[in-house]
Amino acid sequence: MAHAQQPVVTAVAGTSGWGKNVVRAFSIARGSQLRWVCDLNPGLLAATLQRHPGIRTTNSWDAVLADDDVKAVAIAVDVPNHYNLAKQSLLAGRHVFVEKPLTLTGKDAAHLCDLARERKLILMVGHLLLYHPAIEMAKARIDSGELGEVYYIYSQRVNLGVVREKENAWWSLAPHDIAVAMYLFGAEPESISATGAVYLQREKGVEDIAFAALRFPGGRMAHVQVSWLDPHKQRSLTIVGSKKMLTFDDTAADDKVRIYDKSAIPRAGFSTFAEGVAVRTGDMLAPALPNTEPLLAECEHFLDCVQTGKQPRSDGRQ
Repeated sequence: MAHAQQPVVTAVAGTSGWGKNVVRAFSIARGSQLRWVCDLNPGLLAATLQRHPGIRTTNSWDAVLADDDVKAVAIAVDVPNHYNLAKQSLLAGRHVFVEKPLTLTGKDAAHLCDLARERKLILMVGHLLLYHPAIEMAKARIDSGELGEVYYIYSQRVNLGVVREKENAWWSLAPHDIAVAMYLFGAEPESISATGAVYLQREKGVEDIAFAALRFPGGRMAHVQVSWLDPHKQRSLTIVGSKKMLTFDDTAADDKVRIYDKSAIPRAGFSTFAEGVAVRTGDMLAPALPNTEPLLAECEHFLDCVQTGKQPRSDGRQ
């Protein structure tokens, strides 16, 4: 008779903003036993203790790492501190989950990956969208060939606010869309061209908008637009294939995913566009999505990787 696996004793660093959501997820995730929450703000720790009675709180990450029972940690602090806390945790022999972006330089990210590999530890990045049922559905439809050959994708992640001081709009928003593009194409980009601009914090040089074009093998492209200085709130993705096209609107209350039976088919031997390209339009399908919380699914995936040793979908290298 198989024995059930023991829950993984976990700790979370950071409980402000998104951090409090990470704390909640690890407090209820299957396979987790949340023991510690660490933050430098005593008011936030007090509020966390009210929401989650029984956990231990501290302002010292060293105190967390001194607890030998803690096997895995989640880091949800401000981005400039991701690298140091993750490095300390890996050196202390802990499996590490880090909210995106992993670090603010490629050199630091590569170093964390090397540490995790050398110590045979899990290093996973919180790319939430890779665990969203809409993105999982899009990936399945692409892999099944339903969309045909995927020509290109484009995404818009824009809003008015939140304006950050320590990371620009590119670092704050674009990791979502870059991770999704790599996941859907199943490849790394061969080249990236990005441009941004500063309008609100000129003295600090923090870019408010960015546009980027990513070229993938086989001539496939992804275009990313991010901004916290825009009149619209958009979280959208469009995938254009040779057979069908798929859209994902994360701000929509219903019909977040739509699949359009539309395509343009080149025909040889004609001199004009009207004759040489046949445009086909069919039905639109809005498939139902599973009622799955992406953050909870993401945390449970991390815990499963800790227990089984398998590679996370969004590991440090990804």
